[in-house]
Amino acid sequence: MQYTKVCKGIFLKRQNRFVAEVEIGGEKETVHVKNTGRCRELLLPGTVCYLSFQDKAERKTKYDLIAVEKKAENGTLLINMDSQAPNAAAEEWLREGPLFSEEANVRREVSFGDSRLDFYIEDGERRCFLEVKGVTLEENGIAAFPDAPTLRGVRHIEELIRAVEMGYEAYLLFVVQMKGVKQVIPNDKTQPAFGEALRKAGKAGVHIAAVDCIVTPDSLKCDTCLPVRWEE
Repeated sequence: MQYTKVCKGIFLKRQNRFVAEVEIGGEKETVHVKNTGRCRELLLPGTVCYLSFQDKAERKTKYDLIAVEKKAENGTLLINMDSQAPNAAAEEWLREGPLFSEEANVRREVSFGDSRLDFYIEDGERRCFLEVKGVTLEENGIAAFPDAPTLRGVRHIEELIRAVEMGYEAYLLFVVQMKGVKQVIPNDKTQPAFGEALRKAGKAGVHIAAVDCIVTPDSLKCDTCLPVRWEE
């Protein structure tokens, strides 16, 4: 996926889940944070960040904060932290045919049970539901999800299990919004219930998959499949 009108800034502080202060070209700007997670390890004062300019009269802020630079053991990681970007990148990736054929019918936001799952795919005789989880939390080359408790995430896993019980294929796809990661794990420390649900899903036949991304200041593209260590 591609952004337009991207510029560089210096992160100053987060006012609340949705709004932050950033210095852009020597001027202080109030910007929209496109991620309601904690992101404490990313949004540090002085951090280099990237923003997409949004010239819309109805908006209260002119910029969306979409990516940050994070100091890591092997240099600097550029991490996309836009929570809407993984679904867009995943759709492009799915249509390219890594999990399904290029002729597959890929639909977004399909109702199932009490939820709306991210994708429903028909490919020949295959019928599959797929849920995407964007991952921004990294430590020593290991990515973990979630970075904050998510009841919605647990509910989605339960729906995927039910889909398998009804005869559908089901995937939980972690889209790691950076390069330089070796594997993905459930963040049991932050939310044990998510890890428990993930292990239950894996044992029930839900496919647990992950892919990292090539990140630039103005783009996000799914790249290489990663192992997910979901077993206890």
